[in-house]
Amino acid sequence: MTVTRATQAKPVLGTRALNRATLDRQLLLRRAPTMTPKDATEHLLGLQAQNVKPPYYALAARLADFDPAELSALIEARELVRIVTMRSTIHLHSADDALTLRPLVQAARRRELNGFRKGLTGVDLDRLAGLARKAVEAEPRTMKQLREVLVPSWPEADPRSLGAAARCLLPLVQVTPRGLWRRSGQVALTTVEHWLGREAEPPPAPDDTVLRYLAAFGPASVKDMQTWAGLTRLREAFERLRPGLRTFQDENGVELFDLPDAPRPDPDTPAPPRFLPEYDNLLLSHADRTRVVPPEYKGRTWAGNYGYSVLMVDGFAAGIWRLEEAKDSATLTIETFGKLTKAQRAEVLEEAALLLDGPMGRGTPYDIRFGTVVGAT
Repeated sequence: MTVTRATQAKPVLGTRALNRATLDRQLLLRRAPTMTPKDATEHLLGLQAQNVKPPYYALAARLADFDPAELSALIEARELVRIVTMRSTIHLHSADDALTLRPLVQAARRRELNGFRKGLTGVDLDRLAGLARKAVEAEPRTMKQLREVLVPSWPEADPRSLGAAARCLLPLVQVTPRGLWRRSGQVALTTVEHWLGREAEPPPAPDDTVLRYLAAFGPASVKDMQTWAGLTRLREAFERLRPGLRTFQDENGVELFDLPDAPRPDPDTPAPPRFLPEYDNLLLSHADRTRVVPPEYKGRTWAGNYGYSVLMVDGFAAGIWRLEEAKDSATLTIETFGKLTKAQRAEVLEEAALLLDGPMGRGTPYDIRFGTVVGAT
């Protein structure tokens, strides 16, 4: 009897097995002792950066002896840049990744223009891209300033749609001081090529990115990666790579792909508490998020389009947190979805103190408060 790929039984990975494998690759089972912020950013295929602080908290949860000043210096030196890539959201990427990952997802960014079609009636998009590029490369512009450049050419068009079109058509980066640690700056934009003094790479085949995604987020399904990237039609790339990959299935029978030698720790491996920033990619990069968000807590980490900062306990989302900093004090408020054991509470407090006593803190007195338990039974 011939056993086909379709009928051959694949090893099953349960939820905890997937959880521990993903946490290991996300540097969340133990802080990486020697990895640099730049290397970690590349390994993780970028850090969510809708706001300034999340990349710093993301790496504080993942790197031993993390110093936010080191990450800030890399941004100031233009070795790391803030740019719209996956899922049309701002990510912090290495210069090399910004020049390759943005072209990879450019077709998806251009398709976003369909949502602005009515406001762009009569607009020559190629001319718009040329005018916008010339303006932001002459000097960095805020989005308001960029719209003011574009409106005279299309006075009947919707100004916000003109700005959105520039954002979709061009690889715009946020220039410093935006993104620097404990410094302020409005969002001003120029092209990635101008900022880095290098040309963007041609759109790459997705195969290499598939392998990198699995190294950072696997084991994963085709749909998982499509969710992470905001792309479709990645099945062909997985099929090309299939001979060199291992395959599994989850408890629902979904096929999962993985690198042959990637770590897949014992499901009972301890997972320490971690304070993750809003929109952390751990929580956004799979179609099926039950590997990190228990089904009973689905939706608890969001309010509308706003993502909360998330507390992880035993490897899973267990609550939300917020840090309020004043000139002479700080208050960390933790709200859990369910009741913590005495041991878990002690571990959470220890992790919180590590966060606030280290370089991420201001060196000022702080309070740690457990707020109203959300949905506790």
